[in-house]
Amino acid sequence: MSFKFEKLNIWKEAMTLGEDINSLADTFPKKELYNLSSQIRRATDSIALNISEGSILQSDPEQRRFLGYSIRSLAEVVTCLYKAKNRSYINDDVFKKKYDFCYKLMNMMIAYRNKFNS
Repeated sequence: MSFKFEKLNIWKEAMTLGEDINSLADTFPKKELYNLSSQIRRATDSIALNISEGSILQSDPEQRRFLGYSIRSLAEVVTCLYKAKNRSYINDDVFKKKYDFCYKLMNMMIAYRNKFNS
């Protein structure tokens, strides 16, 4: 037995991103503990959380709405990555790898969301 969301590739990828970003945030300076580190962790966790919440006992419009929340949280993660790069907490290579992963996930989520009636 499994929950519907456990079979979704977007949920699996969002879970991978969440753990990856959590580890990355551990490398940020201590002064960011309650600022950027916390913000990027909450935003990235929100992606998988909203995918799972939207997939359980929701109508198509409700599922689209929760997927929209996930996509917006992903945009927030990308903005936090820019802030981390601009503050020299991550280098260009790390930024590019995370950015590319986020971009791929965003396209996957949009494609999945488009399967539902608007």
